[in-house]
Amino acid sequence: MIGNPITQLEQLTLNSNAKSFLKETAKWAFFLSIMGFIGIGFLVILAIFSNIIFSAIPQAKLVPFDLGFAMTILYLLFAVLYFFPVYYLMQFSTKMKKALATKNDETLAESFKVLKSHYKFIGVFTIIAMSLYIMLIVVSIISGSLL
Repeated sequence: MIGNPITQLEQLTLNSNAKSFLKETAKWAFFLSIMGFIGIGFLVILAIFSNIIFSAIPQAKLVPFDLGFAMTILYLLFAVLYFFPVYYLMQFSTKMKKALATKNDETLAESFKVLKSHYKFIGVFTIIAMSLYIMLIVVSIISGSLL
């Protein structure tokens, strides 16, 4: 007797190899999230000191704004943007380890939910970055042809 696809998916079980792979993936995700948080820390430190660093550099008259303050804002913005995928990766790792230890299907589903959020954030961010690159190239070509 063939059941409906939803019931078949609910019957999905993880064999020992799949559990082993997920456990190792959770460990690597934890390592990468720790490294990400360290990177965020460096960005925040750089943001704090960038005003001092850029004030030591003689400013050209072509820059109509405080470059140090602008770099502080930019580094803080990067730190905030970088926080979300790193946080999602940490949550995935923690929830996956817990799900495998307790054999809890709900925790397993939650771990995959935050992994989806991680990849969704990175995907949307990649689309935005690629769009900005394309716009930059088009503007460069147009402005170059006007000269």
